[in-house]
Amino acid sequence: MRDIRISIATIVILLISIGLVMIYSASGIYALQEMGDATYFLNRHFMFLIIGSFATFAVMSFDYRELRKYVKPLLVITIILLVFVLIPGIGKSTYGARRWFRVGPINFQPSELAKLTVLIYTADFLARKKSKIGNFVEGFLPLVMILGIVSLLIVKQPDLGNTVLIASVMLIMMFIAGANTLHIGILGLLSLPVLYYLIARVAYRLKRIIAFLDPWQDSQGIGFQLSQSQIALGSGGLLGVGLGHSVQKLFFLPAAHTDFILSIIGEEFGLVGTVSVVLLFAAFIWQGARIAKRTTDPFGYYLAIGIVAMLGLQAVVNIGVSIGAFPTKGLPLPFISYGGSALIFNLVAVGLLLNISRIQDLH
Repeated sequence: MRDIRISIATIVILLISIGLVMIYSASGIYALQEMGDATYFLNRHFMFLIIGSFATFAVMSFDYRELRKYVKPLLVITIILLVFVLIPGIGKSTYGARRWFRVGPINFQPSELAKLTVLIYTADFLARKKSKIGNFVEGFLPLVMILGIVSLLIVKQPDLGNTVLIASVMLIMMFIAGANTLHIGILGLLSLPVLYYLIARVAYRLKRIIAFLDPWQDSQGIGFQLSQSQIALGSGGLLGVGLGHSVQKLFFLPAAHTDFILSIIGEEFGLVGTVSVVLLFAAFIWQGARIAKRTTDPFGYYLAIGIVAMLGLQAVVNIGVSIGAFPTKGLPLPFISYGGSALIFNLVAVGLLLNISRIQDLH
């Protein structure tokens, strides 16, 4: 599978390179005005990229199956971190959300670690309990309990986007492993009232839904972000207005270098640019699925599926939000959006995927 590894590495390098260029383009003017340094976000992103690259090579240097020895302690540590980040004075609060630990110049987001930890734990559980996954008490309930604990802690931050992502990835892995579809269906129905409460009873989430349904009804209010995103994409036309010539990044489109970076790509490089990014992610999902299909080790098989599902869903949701197909979720575009913990753990996930392929070749 060496050819697949080369293909995935090439795709990720291309996405990272696009991210570096577009983060500077989208944030330079904002950073110059707010931080006094046009390269502020680019330099920080590059620092996270270096950390993530070292972490990636680190996870590629050992047999990924060794992770099974540490999966339970890792889950416990993750849950403890999710609890600690909610404590005032320990967790950093920004715009009403308490999601980060401040470690020197770095903000560490434990929910990003949780995505990977839950994925690894689920893969190990499914590999151990494959014959019992259809059983509600022995195969389904234990994973749902873990999901419930992690989800509750992340929702408290609050961070509904990552909660839904973690739940979706776990259920995809369980479904592929042969979980009873009736159990999954019942869980889905029971979660609907909870989702309704979390959306309808929280003002800013309800506003996001209203804005999603018709952003132009209040384009200067609750629909401002989505309408500006659509203006950016529409302004790019087929070939775009050119690198660095975006108008929407001039304080019109909020989060231009983070959640809505695809809109700036669309404005500066047009439909050709956005389609190129979509095709790169499609190629990544395809090649990742090929690794999973060829992996005979059950743990590696489920782990590969989980990694591809996690990164693929993040990309789909972010792209969907940018074009107005989904409500705003706050999920960055993998490898391209500015971000610290997200970039680091996404690179670690890729390292694990390449590790699975490498070990499979050795056996």
